[in-house]
Amino acid sequence: MPIISRFLGIIIAMYWDDHSPPHFHAKYSGYEITVEVLTGIVAGKFPKRALHHILEWYELHKDELIDNWTRCKNNEEPNQIDPLE
Repeated sequence: MPIISRFLGIIIAMYWDDHSPPHFHAKYSGYEITVEVLTGIVAGKFPKRALHHILEWYELHKDELIDNWTRCKNNEEPNQIDPLE
């Protein structure tokens, strides 16, 4: 699981052989969600405050996430993305 960012106890990852549409995984304290990169649609359950942080981070780094998805599909290591500050 290529971890691309960590902040506030949240782990963000993308997988090389994952299915479309482009998305990332977020894990926090036993919860896990996926967030579609192009639409921001969330699947799964997450605590409200942690979800707010994820969506804020997603908005700041959407272009980098799209680039990382392309890198993963080309079997390249995804780039690290700055954490939410």
